[in-house]
Amino acid sequence: MPKKDNATPPANLPEVNFSDFGDVRCLHLGTEWVQGTMLRAAPYDIELEYVQRMMAGLLFLDADAVAKKHAMQLGLGSAALTKFCRKKLRMKTTAIEINPQVVTACRLWFKLPRDDARLQVIEADAADEIKKPAHQGTVDLLHVDLYDHEAAAPVLDDADFYACCRDLLTEDGTMTVNLFGRDSSYVQSLVRMAEAFGPESVWAFSPTREGNTVVLAQREPSRPGRAELLEQAGVIASRFGLPAKKWLRLFRPVA
Repeated sequence: MPKKDNATPPANLPEVNFSDFGDVRCLHLGTEWVQGTMLRAAPYDIELEYVQRMMAGLLFLDADAVAKKHAMQLGLGSAALTKFCRKKLRMKTTAIEINPQVVTACRLWFKLPRDDARLQVIEADAADEIKKPAHQGTVDLLHVDLYDHEAAAPVLDDADFYACCRDLLTEDGTMTVNLFGRDSSYVQSLVRMAEAFGPESVWAFSPTREGNTVVLAQREPSRPGRAELLEQAGVIASRFGLPAKKWLRLFRPVA
């Protein structure tokens, strides 16, 4: 049987717990749905395929300058993206999480470091926090994974929200969003992103076996050629250990 532990949630927020299945630790928010994972033997690697794809914004950044860039996560999950950006990419990293018990759980059970010069975890509602002027125009890689404890639909998913996300980005910045399932809500989410970013800015992966579809939107649209993307994917694979060459078989402009 998997090992489980719990943290007492604040009012109106779900219970936070984890389970261990062999070398994989899973985060849960009061249900059996997995909200994130960690390889216990390699806590700073990204274990889930769709979470690896959330790093696709690297295809549009100069690899030599990544350590000088800023990553932001809306929704901490098991902190996989936050830890990877801070530890492996050495980026300035900001995570915004509404549930303080998720932050506590990540620090107790998922090897999330304390805040330091490169890491800031903000306990706040992302819808409000991203509107603050101090954040706008500062983010190069924005990761949006905002599902409730039932994993039924994104918590924030309207055109106004995506317009605020666009305002966070630098000129070369990108937003990646996890959309779970390919049904009418997926199409509606794409339409809202296209409305906020422009249709030429939106790219998407094919869905994973589990049904996660990662969508990417650029602050300023570009259409790099396949040779350029392949070269960049090779650099990402060699420097950062991500399966970026495989991404290109599954990743294409939506428009």
